Amino acid sequence: MFKTVFLVLFLSFCTIFCCDIRAQAVIPVPDLLHGEMVITADSTAQPEKRDETDIMDVLGQMKRKSKRTREVKEVAPRKILYSMVPAVGYTLSTGVVGLLSANAAFYLSDTATTNISSINTSFNYSQYNQITIPVLANIWTKDNGYNFVFDWRYFKYPQDTYGLGGHSSLSDADRINYSHVRLHQTALKKVTGAFYLGIGYQLDYRWKIRQEGSNEDVTSYGLTSKSVSSGLVGNVLYDSRKNSINPEAGLYANVRYRTNLTFLGSNTNWQSLVLELRKYVNFPRGSRNTLAFWDFNWLTLAGKPPYLDLPSTSWDPSNNTGRGYIQGRFRSPNMLYFESEYRFVLTQNGLIGGVVFANAQSFSNWPDKKFDKVAPGAGLGIRLKINKTSRTNIAVDYGFGAGGSRGLFVNLGEVF
Repeated sequence: MFKTVFLVLFLSFCTIFCCDIRAQAVIPVPDLLHGEMVITADSTAQPEKRDETDIMDVLGQMKRKSKRTREVKEVAPRKILYSMVPAVGYTLSTGVVGLLSANAAFYLSDTATTNISSINTSFNYSQYNQITIPVLANIWTKDNGYNFVFDWRYFKYPQDTYGLGGHSSLSDADRINYSHVRLHQTALKKVTGAFYLGIGYQLDYRWKIRQEGSNEDVTSYGLTSKSVSSGLVGNVLYDSRKNSINPEAGLYANVRYRTNLTFLGSNTNWQSLVLELRKYVNFPRGSRNTLAFWDFNWLTLAGKPPYLDLPSTSWDPSNNTGRGYIQGRFRSPNMLYFESEYRFVLTQNGLIGGVVFANAQSFSNWPDKKFDKVAPGAGLGIRLKINKTSRTNIAVDYGFGAGGSRGLFVNLGEVF
């Protein structure tokens, strides 16, 4: 089975992996409350100046003010810039979500080659009584010598599951209620250019797990009232994107190997591997349009993960795989995923844009581990620019999947 899996992965990577080696540039961090952003003093990292409009310009014009040209701020070392914004979102699995989001941006060094560091948090409450509290941090030391990444989250998250493999149907829905604490952290050291090597520790602790239905796959695989996955992570990263919020060009490649060990508190010993590749092409060259590719493959190498730790639709770190399907729609020990999206401007001032996308996901059967079904998805969407300097958009997409699956998907920023 794994010979077939790695052949598919190799062909996918070869399709995308064609780019020049470039130095990693800074990542802009938008201030959503004030419609501004902060960026490094390195002028080469600033986006090309264009006659563009964002939502803050529109609001200014509505108040009969002249069109403003907002300047890019330079942040003094050690100074912290922060913002806070309330918002409303929507996903198929949560319904309407109300949230209060805050972020802080700062430099740990005054050198021009040091990326800006950021800390983001929010409180999210959904229509289905789900609570999510993330604390996400991306810390860069002097000259980007080290990068410390933190992904800490609390979930109180009742959600449907549909069984294992690619042959489940929407009628197989089975509600599982649980609470979850995620503590993921990684330290990466710069090797050369945009290459980094790192090691980390990841803990996923779930409790008060309760199955409300009687899905046969859930019962057969096993679902305990509490689960602990605790392990070490090895990380290899290459990132040549100049703007991770909305890339126009560049390559992101990441390999993450996780080994969960009983002596670290894990219920069982099990290992997983994530291979992720994102490629961005300015097409046609010189335009404001982008052709983007995303390959995300999540494999269980050995052992038996807890049911809720298995690879699943839209349970990648960004919760964005499988537009066209509800979160958790497919689940199994192994997942293969590929998506392509074309992003284009609809108005000359860049305020409104559009996308068309298509994706395909395949999950191994259980317990025979064969891949014999592909679940396709496709759709289109609208983009509204809320910050023209960082190129941050509100993304609203409508996606279609197999078996009558469809829905609206709303994000702050691009899907990948």
